[in-house]
Amino acid sequence: MTSVLRPAAPENSAALRDALSRIVPDIAASASDRDRDRVLPRAELDALSEAGLLAITVPADHGGRGLGIGAAVTITAEIAAVDPSLAQIPQSHFVFLDALRRVGPPDLAREVFGRVLRGDRLANAQTERGGATVLDDATAVVAGPDGLRLTGAKYYCTGSVLADLLAVRAVGPAGRVLVYLPADASGITIADDWDAVGQRTTASGTVTFDDVAVESHRVVDFDALFARPTTYGARAQILHAAIDVGVATGALAAGAELAQRARPWFEAGTERAVDDPLLLGVAGELELTVRTARALLDAAVAAIEAAEAAGEPADLVAEASLATAAAKVAAGRAARRVGEALFDLGGTRAAAASSNLSRYWRDARTHTLHDPERWKLAHLGRWALTRTAPPVHGNI
Repeated sequence: MTSVLRPAAPENSAALRDALSRIVPDIAASASDRDRDRVLPRAELDALSEAGLLAITVPADHGGRGLGIGAAVTITAEIAAVDPSLAQIPQSHFVFLDALRRVGPPDLAREVFGRVLRGDRLANAQTERGGATVLDDATAVVAGPDGLRLTGAKYYCTGSVLADLLAVRAVGPAGRVLVYLPADASGITIADDWDAVGQRTTASGTVTFDDVAVESHRVVDFDALFARPTTYGARAQILHAAIDVGVATGALAAGAELAQRARPWFEAGTERAVDDPLLLGVAGELELTVRTARALLDAAVAAIEAAEAAGEPADLVAEASLATAAAKVAAGRAARRVGEALFDLGGTRAAAASSNLSRYWRDARTHTLHDPERWKLAHLGRWALTRTAPPVHGNI
């Protein structure tokens, strides 16, 4: 567990940005080396906890600031611009705090929110291998003579290696459940075995549960989250979009820095590469791509906040989901496009392995596999042609 004692979360957007301005440069300084050597961001994550940045969404009635999704998006995008792997770790932390806020038993909510206010971190344990789809779970909570027990295995558990708490999706006696457990509970094993071309330091691991004792108040009805339209899914997805916007922003900044040092192509007739009219056109297209993605991200945040301010009526929830889907697609495209094109801004020297500039594209390509953009487009298209609202399942 972390040793922080009740960090004071920033109380507004100005305080939030001030905290980020102090922390992000230190994260940026070591990000490339940590990616190259696959060093997990323990100290960097602790800095976020110590600044109270991971406690910003804890509800006010539980002693927190209760800031909205816009604050979490700001944190995510700012960090992702310098370290996309680190930015992904708090995504599930924020998402499963939101689940707890919505459907969690009071005793469990009090415990988990209290621990987060003291600096503890929550990670997910959702996905399994071998099922027909990603929603199929073999991990189960079963009742025995000595109480509830949890057995199974989860993969791609982002943040789990550095987590204090786990939110585990499982099959319960009456349907799907979330089980909130201390990460060091007896019977839990977390393996640091994530091996991917990008997002290499997300502290993702395989988590196994071997007859883990579960107190009944730790079990939450997962299906209750989808009993009616809410912004739960849009909140989860907008954080993924924020990661991709951050990647695109960081990649463009890296490309612009390269262009300052690059030699102009001899046909340009200019002394500096940054005055080459054709290179300016390339940079302009990339700037447009990033601005478009960021504008759609901001619009989606506004749509989510509007739906929540109105009490989450079905029509505004649908609009929030559609706006988030649009932002997610645009952000993913921007991250991949700019991550690839930054090499055009810097020329051959940009391809030096020592520069590790490939990490932007590698991170973008890996992260945007999280959920298919084609299904976001399908839901947008269905709305455009038939005015059919998107489904309620947590992924839009």
